Amino acid sequence: MVEFKRIDHVAVNASDLENSKSFYETHFGFETYYEHGTPMGIIISYLRLDDTVLELVGKGTPVDGFHFCLETDDFDGAVKELSDAGVEVAQAPHPTDAREEREKGWRRVVFKGPDGEMIEIRG
Repeated sequence: MVEFKRIDHVAVNASDLENSKSFYETHFGFETYYEHGTPMGIIISYLRLDDTVLELVGKGTPVDGFHFCLETDDFDGAVKELSDAGVEVAQAPHPTDAREEREKGWRRVVFKGPDGEMIEIRG
């Protein structure tokens, strides 16, 4: 069985990205450390509190609501194992931006959980 290392981040949709960033920075001590736009024009902000990451997803995301992301050192093995077990793929594997140097060359995939929750895998 493939091992997952940790929860990489938890994500929530933000109806007003600037307001949400300000809220988490002002009231909870988060710091925005990375932002990028997706090919679909969605802006994503990553906020850090020590080693915890909160992802704020701007308007227009195809992944509604909430998702969490797991990190693995065996991305291909994880995708194969979960796919072979019949876990539904919501977004096929594809390259992802590196937020930090160690993430260069990483890919991501999104699976659906039993209640429709989205489970992203990165590595």
